[in-house]
Amino acid sequence: MRLKNKVAIVTGASSGIGKAIAEDFIKEGAKVVYSDINDPKDFTGTDKALFIKCDVSNSGEIKDLIKSTADKFGRIDIIVNNAGIGSLGGILDTDDETWHKTIEINLSGVFYGMREAAKYMKENKVKGSIINMSSILGKVGFAGSISYCASKGGIVQLTHAGALDLAPFEIRVNAIAPGFIETNMTKGVLENDQFNQLIKSSTPLGHVGNVEDIANAAIYLASDESEYTTGEIIYVDGGWTAK
Repeated sequence: MRLKNKVAIVTGASSGIGKAIAEDFIKEGAKVVYSDINDPKDFTGTDKALFIKCDVSNSGEIKDLIKSTADKFGRIDIIVNNAGIGSLGGILDTDDETWHKTIEINLSGVFYGMREAAKYMKENKVKGSIINMSSILGKVGFAGSISYCASKGGIVQLTHAGALDLAPFEIRVNAIAPGFIETNMTKGVLENDQFNQLIKSSTPLGHVGNVEDIANAAIYLASDESEYTTGEIIYVDGGWTAK
């Protein structure tokens, strides 16, 4: 088991990518706190799994999440800052509310998770792993998604700068940048035949990804196998950003 005796927090874990990561972490031997603003469906708490409700855009709730996890499981080795929202709108039609909401959840939420987990790891001398969820749209532009692109691009730089800040304490900071993945968030747009064909034709491997593709990358970054990897953005995108 690649994560035996490790304790992880996964935000945005009620569905989609976050849920897949949390479930696979448990299979690899970790104890996991599922965190989300929404209650997970069909979730049963065990001695290895706990659900804690948390709004990542509220730094106080993130602090409580860190404390509750440490109180329950005795330590924190890993945090996956996965919670996020999609948003549509270009430069001419994105209003202030959409902009601020997207930045607060997608970018500030990652920052709060990084900061509070890092404080705990440093104080307790844990050689931990912080994993952020960016996107291919943090590297390349996409028309009609300006606030989303900005938030995911910001995560790339949070990851780079955070890795340098925390390297002296042997705390690793990396990010995963998925391409188009089949989830509830992307279901609506992928059901549009024209858009679906656009995505497939723009992806060298010719198809969208699934949540397990991202979970596999997260397991690597959470495990000791990546102990010499920090400040990296791992693109799991079917070759989209290789063009």
